[in-house]
This record gives sequence, structure tokens and C-alpha cells, in this order.
Amino acid sequence: MNAIETAAPAPRKRASAGDVLLYVWAALVLVVLLYPLYFIVIASFSDPSAVGNGLVWLFPRGFTLEGYTELLKHSNIWIGYRNTIFYTIAGTAIGLAVNVSAAYALSRRDLFGRKTLSLFFIFTMFFNGGLIPTFLAIRDFNLYNSWLVVVLPFSVAVFDIIVARTFFQTSIPNDLWEAAQIDGCGNLRYFVQIVLPLSKAIISVLGLWMAVSQWNSYFNALIYLRDKDLYPLQLVLRDILITNQMQSNMGTGEAAQIALRLANLLRYSVIIVSTIPIMLVYPFVQKYFNKGVMVGSVKQ
Repeated sequence: MNAIETAAPAPRKRASAGDVLLYVWAALVLVVLLYPLYFIVIASFSDPSAVGNGLVWLFPRGFTLEGYTELLKHSNIWIGYRNTIFYTIAGTAIGLAVNVSAAYALSRRDLFGRKTLSLFFIFTMFFNGGLIPTFLAIRDFNLYNSWLVVVLPFSVAVFDIIVARTFFQTSIPNDLWEAAQIDGCGNLRYFVQIVLPLSKAIISVLGLWMAVSQWNSYFNALIYLRDKDLYPLQLVLRDILITNQMQSNMGTGEAAQIALRLANLLRYSVIIVSTIPIMLVYPFVQKYFNKGVMVGSVKQ
């Protein structure tokens, strides 16, 4: 016999009945959550009459690209894409800079008036001036009908500040600040070079929230923008849908049926065109959602 014997492989643990039920339940929940999105995708490639009659379940019926073809004929959709991408990038960057900085300041115990400032922020979550005073303020600041009105006045999100503040209080140990002070590090340098690199998880989460919110935002642009060259994608798609719906209602005979068919197709195509780009961003930030970023940051 050899001096070193190969260890026998450990027997595999059989899944219990409870584990099997849990897997089945998780699979059912996944199907329930994903099927509506899958249905929108196949419906956008299907004949609207087949969709209306409930014939579309798992695969497209009467495969057609007419909805996408008609949608992409509108040149202003590319303007909307350009504006929305710019608003999303700029709004997310400004929002992160404002909210993360405010959250870190409120997390510091040596900040004078910290509790009062926190109450001031929380107060704005429940009470605001209303639409008309906000409109007058934006007009007086010369932000009306400007791209700045989409990304600047509404960049502060108190909920995000509270989430980030809690992260800083619970995940960034005071030992780091004390060690940085011994090395002669100031507040700004400590925040930029130590706190931010250790906060990739919360920054990624907040950035994703802000990006999705900014991408889907349309109300502020609807109220404060009049130049169609500044319209985000959501407003452009809204105008396209309204125009096609009006044409289907005003037409008669065969022309009305064609316009109605096209309007039904555009409903699903618009959803896909407006949601797929922002969904593609998630895989790039998903890895930061896991915990464990602070492992090894403090040496015992």
C-alpha cells in the first residue's frame, strides 16, 4: 500500500423534502416575476389581434417588426435618447456628490447641530411647498426650460441620505479616522481617499437607484420644459403614443383600423425601447451589492 492513500470522496448530501419544496417555490416566484416582462417582449413582436385575443402565451404569433420600424422612423426619438442619457449621467453624478457628501457629514458625531440638521432633512420628506411655489422658484432662478432643471433642483433625496448615513455609521469604523488623524490626514482627504473607496457598495446601490429614477423621470420635464429639443426619451415616447392614438380615434374605416393596430403595437415596443437600456446597467453594479467590502480594512 502506498504511504499516502487517496482520501475517499465525501458522500453527497441528499436534498431533503423541504429543500425541494423551497427550490420549487423559488422557481415559481421567479416565473411569476419574469413572465410579465417576457410577455411584453413577445407581444412587441406579435400581431396585435393575436395579443388581443389571448393567443400569445409563450411564443410570438404573427411575427412582425412593424412596431419597432414605425417607432424608429421618428427622428426625435434619437434626440430623446441623447437627452435621457445625458440627464441620467449628469443627474446621477450630481445626486451622488450631493447625497453622499451630506450623508457622510451627518454621520460624523463631531458635526455641530447634527440632530437639528437631520430633523431639517427629514421634515422635507413630509412637507413641501407644492407645485406652484416650486414652479415660481424655478422660474425666478432662471432654470425654466433649461436642461439644468432636470438634474439640479431635485437632486437631493432624503431617503438616500438616510440610507448612506446609516451605512457610514455602521460600516466605517472610527478606528480608521483616528489612524488617519495620527498620520496627519484632514477631513476632506479622509473622505475622498479612505471613506469613498470603502463605500463602493452603497455608492453603487444609490447610483443605480438614481440612474433608474432619472431614466424613468418625465414629470419634471413635462412641467418645466417647453423646448422639444430638450425632451427626455419618456416625453418623446409619450408624444408618439398620443399622436398615434389620436390618429386611430379620428380615422374611419380601414385607415382607423390600421392606425389602431399600429398604436397597439407601439405600446409594447415603447416599453422595450425605454426599459432595456437601463436594465443592461445592472450587471455592472451587481457585484457591489454583496457585503464584505470592509473585510481587511481594519487590522486587529
